[in-house]
Amino acid sequence: MTNHMHNFCGRTRREFLWESGCGFGAAALASLLSADGALGAAANPLAPKPAPGSAKAKSVIFLFMYGGPSHIDTFDYKPTMVGMDGKTIAVKTHGRGGHKNEGRIVEPRWKFKQYGQSGKWVSDLFPNLAHCVDDIAFMHSMTAESPIHGSAMLMMNSGKLQSGSPSIGSWVNYGLGSVNENMPGYVVMLDHTGGPISGAKNWSSGYMPATYAGTVFRPDGSPINDLKLPEGTTRPLQRDLLDTLAKLNERHRQPRLDQADLASRISTYELAYKMQQHAPEAVDLSQETEHTKKLYGLDNEQTRQFGTRCLLARRLVERGVRFIQVYSGGSHNDDNWDAHGDLVANHTKHAGATDLPIAGLLKDLKQRGLLEETLVVWGGEFGRQPTAEYDVGTGRDHNSMGFTMWMAGGGVKGGVSVGQTDEIGSVAVDQPMHVKRLHATVLNQLGLDPNALSYFFRGLDQKLVGVEHTEPIKEIIA
Repeated sequence: MTNHMHNFCGRTRREFLWESGCGFGAAALASLLSADGALGAAANPLAPKPAPGSAKAKSVIFLFMYGGPSHIDTFDYKPTMVGMDGKTIAVKTHGRGGHKNEGRIVEPRWKFKQYGQSGKWVSDLFPNLAHCVDDIAFMHSMTAESPIHGSAMLMMNSGKLQSGSPSIGSWVNYGLGSVNENMPGYVVMLDHTGGPISGAKNWSSGYMPATYAGTVFRPDGSPINDLKLPEGTTRPLQRDLLDTLAKLNERHRQPRLDQADLASRISTYELAYKMQQHAPEAVDLSQETEHTKKLYGLDNEQTRQFGTRCLLARRLVERGVRFIQVYSGGSHNDDNWDAHGDLVANHTKHAGATDLPIAGLLKDLKQRGLLEETLVVWGGEFGRQPTAEYDVGTGRDHNSMGFTMWMAGGGVKGGVSVGQTDEIGSVAVDQPMHVKRLHATVLNQLGLDPNALSYFFRGLDQKLVGVEHTEPIKEIIA
């Protein structure tokens, strides 16, 4: 794809695609418009492209813990905090409640134990995932620019605090294309309680063509609306009807090229035809063994919802989907990891729903030989503070000044930990790593140069990592 975009009757290529991006999902729609010639001589923007560099990973699964899990209660072991519970200390914090200079310590509410050959300390919140630590690289000094959910979510997903920029999945599909033209290259699966704050802005293609946006899949029933054949219709009959209709529609469209909605409607029919055949099969878990379903926790009501999404993520990777984002937590209050009130109840609930499925995903990918080429990322938009938010209770406020994320597979070292927060987990003190370095690492493992991958928009070569040179986190790269 060239940097400068074609013009359609006064619209840029991006505007044309954006206006056409309705119905079944803009990603697949815009791809079909291009493939069918509705966008002129331009090539299919989602055609697979060779990675310009050495690629260790082919796909990414981003497990997004929406709301902000507490690092000091999960993977960032702080033994010096034990015995400090309730003590008021001088500590600078910045969260939803603004800047504070002191706070009441809430010591970790779960015990930690060492696991694996690496001896990694993990809290009792994750008894199953703890046995996978030798395949995981932990980053304990992540930093972000905002302690507020909306802007922090956008930063984690697009590298920018403001909306309007492409999400990381869009950048990956822009740089590499999709290896399966019958499925979206970028799939998002939301929590059963709802989507995160800012909604679709988190998987938007921003100023890029809509073909690169994420497509939301439902894990239960039809993954997208209207995929079933109408009653009494066969595939051959439908194909014949679509071909005839396409000829009539194209004849009608030619003298009206300024009406983008016509091309959109025409291609939506074709998109529906392809996804009627391929999308239902991708989410058909009846093909899986009972052993596999149990591995992901589908036999337990507590883990079934998130486990189903993790299992679907593995099936989508097998079918060539390039980037998959799976959300834990949705809506508001304790429906996500945002533990402002009762930390114990909140994190027990969400860790209990995700621990077994995530461990199952890592084990399943590994035994199928897929972990080596699939990069798994875990984390939220920020962490939580070591001090209480209110005068009473165990709730913690947001902490963007130091928190933990991890990666596994895709050419990442296992059993390593990089960076540190201070003794109480309030701020990154050793090797602080901005979110942009996380993004740079993901692109690097896919064979993309994070400092060269750009998209021309508004007179600038825009980049996911911004204008300054950004290094991948080399300490975790095998």
